[in-house]
Amino acid sequence: MSAELLWQPAPERIERAGLTRFARARGLPEEYGELWRWSVENLDEFWAAIWEQFSVDGSYECVLGRREMPGAEWFPGARLSYAHHIFRGKDDREVAIRHASELRDLGEWTWGELRDQTARIAAGLRRLGVGEGDRVVAYMPNIPETIAAFLACASIGAIWSSCSPDFGARSVIDRFAQIEPKVLLAVDGYRYGGKDFDRCAVVNGLRAEMPSLEHTVVLPYLGCGAVEGSMPWSELIAEDAELDFAELPFDHPLWVLYSSGTTGLPKPIVHGQGGILLEHLKKMFLHLDAQRGDRVFWFTTTGWMMWNFLVGVLLTEASIVLYDGNPAHPGPDVLWQLAADTRMTTFGTSAAYIASCMKAGVEPGEGRDLSALTAVGSTGSPLSPEGFQWVYDHVGSDTWLFSTSGGTDVCTAFVGGVPTLPVYLGELQGRALGADIRSWDPDGRPLVGEVGELVLAQPMPSMPLYFWGDDDGSRLRESYFDTYPGVWRHGDWIEITERGTAIIYGRSDSTINRGGVRMGTSEIYRSVLSLDEVLDALVIDVPRDGDNYMPLFVVLRDGHELDDELVGRIRARLREDCSPRHVPNEVHQVAEVPRTLSGKLLEVPVKRILMGHDPEKAASRDSLLNPEALDWFVEFARKSAI
Repeated sequence: MSAELLWQPAPERIERAGLTRFARARGLPEEYGELWRWSVENLDEFWAAIWEQFSVDGSYECVLGRREMPGAEWFPGARLSYAHHIFRGKDDREVAIRHASELRDLGEWTWGELRDQTARIAAGLRRLGVGEGDRVVAYMPNIPETIAAFLACASIGAIWSSCSPDFGARSVIDRFAQIEPKVLLAVDGYRYGGKDFDRCAVVNGLRAEMPSLEHTVVLPYLGCGAVEGSMPWSELIAEDAELDFAELPFDHPLWVLYSSGTTGLPKPIVHGQGGILLEHLKKMFLHLDAQRGDRVFWFTTTGWMMWNFLVGVLLTEASIVLYDGNPAHPGPDVLWQLAADTRMTTFGTSAAYIASCMKAGVEPGEGRDLSALTAVGSTGSPLSPEGFQWVYDHVGSDTWLFSTSGGTDVCTAFVGGVPTLPVYLGELQGRALGADIRSWDPDGRPLVGEVGELVLAQPMPSMPLYFWGDDDGSRLRESYFDTYPGVWRHGDWIEITERGTAIIYGRSDSTINRGGVRMGTSEIYRSVLSLDEVLDALVIDVPRDGDNYMPLFVVLRDGHELDDELVGRIRARLREDCSPRHVPNEVHQVAEVPRTLSGKLLEVPVKRILMGHDPEKAASRDSLLNPEALDWFVEFARKSAI
């Protein structure tokens, strides 16, 4: 299969890449395909090499004590500290974090400031009785104080969990209440899209719903008022202290992340200190290629795993860039201006953001200096080939664009960036080292050049230790191991090409199956969104009367209406780009399509609603970015009685 070559790394980039240095230091193949094969065929040796290459503190009995999935046991006997490795060897005078928000001008925290604030928060938490294994939850935005609070928890051995303050109260309670936290850290409010949102009443409501809470600490971020009975942030950090680090077992819980929770209570996913440390050392040094002088940004909130991932960049000598606010306010180019202002080197975002820039006609380099920017990362959903092309046409022809795919489940990417490989249109560069990713057919046979289920055939250190409260492990097994016993099924469609690149086709549980021809929804969206009039779309495939009913819902640009002419062009485009089978039965115009708080389309819950399921059980409204968008579909299902 041929594909258009968009970019090749210069010899100088390959020479200085951390991946090249790693291979040479360990006497391993520099050709990436060979290196990847070695890493999965020699799993123990690979992860031991990561441990040694990046001088992880401590000793261990063996790499893999128990190999079975679920329940693989990594580095038994090892004791370490994720937070210690973050601060280890850092010069207190150098910048660790650059940050901006709708409430704050661009500012900096040095490593000395981050260390001091982390130590003060850790001391404050200890005064509140927080110790190893206690849960500390944060209802806080993407600002430096939140990172310091997480590192303070990690240094103590407390277990961290966070939600963005734009989450509704029920959504927060559905997450935090499951893990019975001892301390709640919160802000009084925030600003988004130029509007102020007072959260004091919400914080009070959270306290009432979580009886395990012993203390609430409030940071006056918006300055809109006080939460009665709470501790001010200034009191938490009042005590000058030295930062020290508890040496913890390799599988001591580091944090709890959550699934989207669109169809029930979110799954509380527990990751370990050691597993995340090893995976993030591998990812940041070898795949992200973060090096001294780099300034790495990813647009995220504290409710998405990319926030945790971005914190992991601090394991390297690079600094990070934070932004809290609406990426389209005051204009759709605000993040590109941030890139210029901070001399950003890596711009991380979502495929949806790139698509919005394309639709809005954004010119990233117009009137601003982006000469420091060398890399763009994309995740969250498959980046369309048009999105690839847009980056090279409008950001720069010598940009390393790495589209990645992984998940909250492992807090990393399975496939994505490889700094020594070329970039092909619409393709992810390669499978991550140590990640034995395969494409399987329903019978578990491997596929090359064909679309199959994305599976992980061998364990990774950052797999969940367990789901909180899932005492018998049944929920974990049901989530990943029911289809192929002993093998992780991720729920994505993937194609591994002959070159070893990958193409992600969307979620396998929302596939469109028409006349026996299966197609990922991403292909349908790519086709329909290529029309200038269409801003967003949602497609559903619903069984009906022995056949399938496939409606397409479109959001149109202002000034356009869904008339017969446009419907005809939509149908023609899908017939040409996809197949005659994938022409929708009906096309409907909607004001907006429902998305999760992390921006993912609500395909499966909408499908359930259209199949007659109780809307309240089909989708948790508090887990949605725009819950009112669901009302249209509930009414549509009632009227159409599918």
